[in-house]
Amino acid sequence: MISWKEERIIEASIEEVWELFSDAQIHRIMPKVEEHQLIEKTEEEVGAKHRQSYREGKRVETYIVETLSYEDLEDKKKKRISFVLGSAFEIDLTFTLVKVGENRTKFIYEGSNKGTNFVGRAMLKLGGKKGNHKVVGEFMDRVEQEAVNG
Repeated sequence: MISWKEERIIEASIEEVWELFSDAQIHRIMPKVEEHQLIEKTEEEVGAKHRQSYREGKRVETYIVETLSYEDLEDKKKKRISFVLGSAFEIDLTFTLVKVGENRTKFIYEGSNKGTNFVGRAMLKLGGKKGNHKVVGEFMDRVEQEAVNG
């Protein structure tokens, strides 16, 4: 299993950053997601489910993303999601935003990626923590870029 927790300050309001995690804006921070369709509850509810399709090269994976926690307060926002990718990886992600000023937001991105079978565990070992760290950093860069540049 690989897990991480990274933090960074983004020079944008908490509302501007939070909007990027909404269904309507998700493609801006996750460009490889081709479909993000709500299939159960509403996007602001724990237990909400989305059918999501993700493209990696020529391959498209479709899976169900479940919202495990959702918090939308004035100075703190949090969304935790979980899904199984390709029957090989169990992925748990948490996005937390904390207001540190009118136009400053602390972005905390944490998660884990666990191999659910031999193939998944082998691929995680081959990809290693260094590869995962690069992917996490690129995602955080994209969120910051989209929030700052609007």
